[in-house]
Amino acid sequence: MEKQPISWRGSNGGHKERLPLRGGGVGGLETEARATHPHAHAHAHAADQQEAGRGRHRRNCVRAALVLCLLTLPACVLVVGNLRTESSSQMLFDVDDDLPKYDDDDQDIRDDMPDDLSPSAQIDYDRLLGGLLVEGFDERSCRSRYQFARYHRNAARVPSPYLIERLRRQEALQKKCGPGTKSYNNAAKQLTSTQSINGTSDCNYLFLIIHAGMGNRMLEMTSAFLYALLTGRVLLVDRSKQIASTFCEPFPGTSWLIPSDFPLSYNEFTERSPESYGNMLQDNVIRGNTYRSLTSARPPYVFLYLDGDCASNDKLFFCQDDQQFLQGVPWLIMRTDMYFVPSLFLIPSFQDELSKLFPEKDTVFHHLGRYLLHPTNDIWYSATTYYRAYLAKADKVVGIQIRVLETKGILQRNGPFPHVLEQVLSCAQGEKLLPEIGVTNEAATGNNNRTIAVLATSLSSWYSDQIRERYSEYRAVDGTTVKVYQPSHEEYQRSKNKKHNMKALAEIYLLSMSDVLITSAYSTFGYVAQGLAGLTPWIMYKPEKNLYKPENHVVPKPPCGRAMSIEPCFHQAPYFDCKAKRDADLGKVVPYVRHCEDVSWGLKIVNETRL
Repeated sequence: MEKQPISWRGSNGGHKERLPLRGGGVGGLETEARATHPHAHAHAHAADQQEAGRGRHRRNCVRAALVLCLLTLPACVLVVGNLRTESSSQMLFDVDDDLPKYDDDDQDIRDDMPDDLSPSAQIDYDRLLGGLLVEGFDERSCRSRYQFARYHRNAARVPSPYLIERLRRQEALQKKCGPGTKSYNNAAKQLTSTQSINGTSDCNYLFLIIHAGMGNRMLEMTSAFLYALLTGRVLLVDRSKQIASTFCEPFPGTSWLIPSDFPLSYNEFTERSPESYGNMLQDNVIRGNTYRSLTSARPPYVFLYLDGDCASNDKLFFCQDDQQFLQGVPWLIMRTDMYFVPSLFLIPSFQDELSKLFPEKDTVFHHLGRYLLHPTNDIWYSATTYYRAYLAKADKVVGIQIRVLETKGILQRNGPFPHVLEQVLSCAQGEKLLPEIGVTNEAATGNNNRTIAVLATSLSSWYSDQIRERYSEYRAVDGTTVKVYQPSHEEYQRSKNKKHNMKALAEIYLLSMSDVLITSAYSTFGYVAQGLAGLTPWIMYKPEKNLYKPENHVVPKPPCGRAMSIEPCFHQAPYFDCKAKRDADLGKVVPYVRHCEDVSWGLKIVNETRL
């Protein structure tokens, strides 16, 4: 199949286009030269007539194909989609024209080929991530799935055999009950039923309504997947929020996208919807029956509103008795923007299973995020091309994620804030992640050829520009060369913009390719990067009183600290003790669920053996 042109943006902002060569014979170039034989003109005339006949035949074939496509439109769309995934990917970031580019046929699709990502001539890497993944997916349609480990130099935690077994069972369930199956069709019909459900089914569903920014999306999808795994439900996700353009299908032989003919208008559900579990409890009514009088009957579906602003009744979802009731509901429709995994560890009926799934308790997102979330080819191509162009040859890659949570009215403010810059440098240099800067431009004594690449991600370019300028103006005291790179600077978060989301996801994966990480407090963007990488980050602290308005613009002392674990924080965790029926400090119930370093009221999972 002939390749499509590959475009990338040059450093001057213009577009360069690389055109494919037209193949002739076996690997040769097609030419326009005529034969010089004496009878060449006669042969050419006959050939022209023959070519004209072939042309008419081709046109007739094209017309027939178009008619066939109209008659079988869905199949044609699928074919076109497959052709698109095999065509050349598009670059989302600027890459200098004089740096090497890598196309979709680059050697890293082949596991047995040497590469240039390491001083070692051959790299052995675990393309199945310790058994999390299975063979059988089309590699060209989703290159990130089997190439992830190639770009991550950090030793990954090993998943438990039990987790691997449960993932295989979940895959079988997704295929048995997924969209297009008889079981799904029957279950979808139940949604419009006015009758309560008696008995149980082999196919129950958790449908996640996607919203919020990219970091939150990844956290909510992973949380929902773990809940589906624990409760034996099929996970389906909202197809209307660009999921198909940002993530590959995670389950073999089926789709996790909710069908377009789903019978409920789920985007109309809010915290005030009567179908929400919190409102059902508050009104003591479920489908006309009192909640307490219900024994075996269940409604066809329940809406779970678990956003950060959910009410106390909504948070009863995390209580044992309420889980027993929800277990019999065929459809749970969930909306959340939180990583609610820590509270699942506090539900008694889940604790034994979670201990078997995750003997190292602080690896939940690390394993499930790498299993479930695989960026599509354009995103992966952009991340890996940028990595190869700027980061692969460095002795160390320092990822710095800068998120300024300050607003003026309804507008987000990203700076420039000099105190944020000073906090970044104080953290990086104080923790010996970056070298100190000399007071003169004299070369350091000795022969230091070491290079550190700083990968900065921020909505503003000012911070990386300043760091670059400082290390350019004066040398590092130890002679290390420090180079600073920033893939994009969007100025404002636009979570509904497709290209913005694609860039954000590419930058998350780029950050996860770092050797060490500095992240911003309260930022889900940084949480996801550290979890995918398996890196314990240094978190830049925010003043406790108001996360959105740093007091007096003063650098906190200390400017940063090492996180307790690689797990994300559940920002708006409940504080209701379900057993005691009163408020309590849930950060002290079990040793492996603690309060977060950056959000004092939040909860996160830690591994008690590492404390």
